Amino acid sequence: MNGYNQYLDNQISTATPEQILIMLYDGAIRFSKQAKLAIENDDMANKGKYIGKTMAIISEFSSSLNHEIGGEISKNLDALYAYMLKELTQANIHNDSQPIENTCSMLCELRATWAEAIEIQNGQKQNSGETTPKMAAV
Repeated sequence: MNGYNQYLDNQISTATPEQILIMLYDGAIRFSKQAKLAIENDDMANKGKYIGKTMAIISEFSSSLNHEIGGEISKNLDALYAYMLKELTQANIHNDSQPIENTCSMLCELRATWAEAIEIQNGQKQNSGETTPKMAAV
């Protein structure tokens, strides 16, 4: 294992669930941008590769939702994730970068929302002396 891979492995193994969530959003955003660039450069191999990676992360988001705890929020997120997967499928079929741009925009908004929720939760946790994080929808 090279030094960079060791670093990444260490980052993931020591990260909190919230940090992993943000890392996954960052990855999905990065891969969607790479897919868009691949379409623009007529690079079909990388288009499929990066759309696939983006879809894998979004699918993981969807499958990890806790509908019992998250209720309506989880239901809405699940519908949004399904929409993103549909958009990415259309982008792949039609070599159209617009659905990827739409998906990337939604991912950026969700990442910002989660980051804010985590920050609020961590502030509340510090004020209450709580040590275990409790993210409801994931």
